[in-house]
Amino acid sequence: MENALIGPVAWAAIGLTLQLAAVSTALLLLLGVPLAWWLARSHSRWREAVSALVTLPLVLPPSVLGFYLLVAMGPHGPLGQLTQWLGWGILSFSFTGLVLGSIVYSLPFAVQPLKAAFADLGERPLEVAMALGARPLDAFFSVALPMARHGVLTAAILSFAHTLGEFGVVLMVGGNMPGQTQVLSTLIYGHVEAMEYAQAHLLAAGMVVFAFGVLLALMLLQRRTSDQRGRT
Repeated sequence: MENALIGPVAWAAIGLTLQLAAVSTALLLLLGVPLAWWLARSHSRWREAVSALVTLPLVLPPSVLGFYLLVAMGPHGPLGQLTQWLGWGILSFSFTGLVLGSIVYSLPFAVQPLKAAFADLGERPLEVAMALGARPLDAFFSVALPMARHGVLTAAILSFAHTLGEFGVVLMVGGNMPGQTQVLSTLIYGHVEAMEYAQAHLLAAGMVVFAFGVLLALMLLQRRTSDQRGRT
């Protein structure tokens, strides 16, 4: 471990953590928006099963989820065999593997706010848009998505913050390799193992402050949304 409280290894871990959170959040929104829309509006008999599957990471221990992701991405797993056949190699213990694990683990934090926002819209705005000649896809992008912007923002903030704090899944899937798969949570773990409590405390305190700021911002956003609804 490094002697300085924040040295090159720590800055590399911070940079990788931010990169992981940004990429994962962008992909989670791309995946979560259509999925949440379907869950909020579909009458399919599979809706409850899909919803339960999406919510499963909230109740599963991260080590269990990380273990099965590791097996799936391994050389004998279905995903690992597919990526090898495509010439991509093995995704475990790589940044791509970290992104995949983060998407699976943080999916509920993206889908649930989006689903709630889409459900709150009701049918009337879309009916009006289509009565004026808008096609379903146009109505979604021009009416539904802008009206659900607070849900989209909440999903983005929660996904980003949750990815920053991941530990069990990223440790199982990516290990703790400095400069490659070592993120803030696993770096703190390494400092504690080495009894370097000053370094661990500094990084952990920074994450506590960030988490508090995220929760405060979300609460202020929710209050503002409630105030706007009360005035309409």
